[in-house]
Amino acid sequence: MPEGVKPPESIYNCIPEKERKIEKPPLYMSKHRPAVLLESKSNKDARRTMGPAKIMVSPPDNYLKKRSTEARVCKVSSPVRLFDFLCTVRKPPVPLRTEVPLMGIPTKKACLNTTVMVPKKPHPTIVDSNKGSKQLLENSGLVPKYSRKKDYGQVPEYLLQRNEEERIAQERHEDFLKEQREQASMKNLSEEERQAVLETLKKNWDKVHHEYQCLPLIIETLSRKTHKLRLEEAMTQLERDINLFERFKTIYIPSN
Repeated sequence: MPEGVKPPESIYNCIPEKERKIEKPPLYMSKHRPAVLLESKSNKDARRTMGPAKIMVSPPDNYLKKRSTEARVCKVSSPVRLFDFLCTVRKPPVPLRTEVPLMGIPTKKACLNTTVMVPKKPHPTIVDSNKGSKQLLENSGLVPKYSRKKDYGQVPEYLLQRNEEERIAQERHEDFLKEQREQASMKNLSEEERQAVLETLKKNWDKVHHEYQCLPLIIETLSRKTHKLRLEEAMTQLERDINLFERFKTIYIPSN
């Protein structure tokens, strides 16, 4: 509304309006508030001052003295000897010159074999670098180790089993393909069957044509127009089939 133009006067404008009081919703108060206040108050009351309330104070005569915090070494009354700790068991005394050793005690121990040292045969090695590094000849790959086994050159069992499984799978696949080819094979119609199919197609065409001739000349409704189009499509398809069976004498159809 432009300035200077006031709305028309009305008697309803003289009625005093009632004051609207805005009611505020009640303030939210948690049900845990008393427990929280009590806990915070108890925690504050425990330490009102800086540090504990009572501290044990040492007496005046117990002041810090010189070298009182240094580690002290225990004084040993007598010197400690090393062999006192090592020789825990006393050894037997040395035999006298007048004592005769024991003779003629039977034993099964072969003293000769124990005293004679049999030299060990060195393992054959091979030097594989100009700096003298060597390794065992058996692990170097130069010794025919695996070719002397009993099963060397034979096909492993797992390969035989895998080949058998592949052969069985190939046979099943060939049988499946053969069955599919047999199902998809074509069948040649005989002359009697071709004539029977042709006569049936002509009878169907005559039936559809008779129904088409019975339609009214003026077609106004949508259902009748749709019915007419359906009859024309059926007659066209039957004419194509009849023409196909009349032109070709040999006709193949799927066997299934």
